Amino acid sequence: MKLYILRHGETAWNRERRLQGRSDVELNENGRRLAKETAEGMKDIPFDLVFTSPLKRAKETAELVLGGRDVPIIEDPRIIEISFGVNEGKSWRKTESYEGDPNMYHFFNEPELYQPVEGAESLGQLAERTADFMKDICGRPELQNKTILVSTHGAATRGLLNSLRTWELHDFWGGRVAPNCGVAIVECQDGHPVLLEQNKTYYTVTEEFRFD
Repeated sequence: MKLYILRHGETAWNRERRLQGRSDVELNENGRRLAKETAEGMKDIPFDLVFTSPLKRAKETAELVLGGRDVPIIEDPRIIEISFGVNEGKSWRKTESYEGDPNMYHFFNEPELYQPVEGAESLGQLAERTADFMKDICGRPELQNKTILVSTHGAATRGLLNSLRTWELHDFWGGRVAPNCGVAIVECQDGHPVLLEQNKTYYTVTEEFRFD
C-alpha cells in the first residue's frame, strides 16, 4: 500500500492568518490553483481510493487533484483538523492593534505549553485519533495493494506522520508544517508504515503558512 497524505489548498483564512480548525472554510482561488497544479503533477499516480476529512477545503482539494477520475471518496472524521474551539475565526498573530495570543504562539512554537480553550481539542486527542486512522488503514488486508490519497489538514497531517515515529510533545511539528497542497508519501507493508518523503510539492512554492 502507498499513501499520499495531502494538505488542503489555501483558503481566505489562511491568507488572513485566522485560525480555522473545524470551521468549514472553502478554498480560495489560489488554493484551487495549487490543487490543479498538484493534480497535473500527480496525474500519473493510479489512485484506487481517497480518504478525506469531512471539511470542504479538504474534499474540494481531493476532487481537484483527482481531476475527474472515477475514484471512490470516503469521508473519515479521524482526519478532520484539530478544533480550536472558541478561538476559531480569530487572528492569533501580533499586530499594531492586537497583542497576539500567547497560548496560540505556544501551539505553533512550544506545543508542550499549549492549553486548549473552551471547545478545543488537545494535541494528545488529535494524535490518538490520527494514529488510529493510520493503524486501521495500514492494517486492512483488502487495501494492501492499493494506492490511496488522504486529503487532510496541517495539524492532522503531523498527527498522522507522528504515528510513524517516537516523539515528544515539544517536537509535535517535526520541524515544520506542510505547505498548502504539500504531500507526504508513506508505504505500508504488512501493516508497517514507513515514511518515504514529506513536504513534497508539485508546484513552485512562493510562500508558506504555519497553520491550517
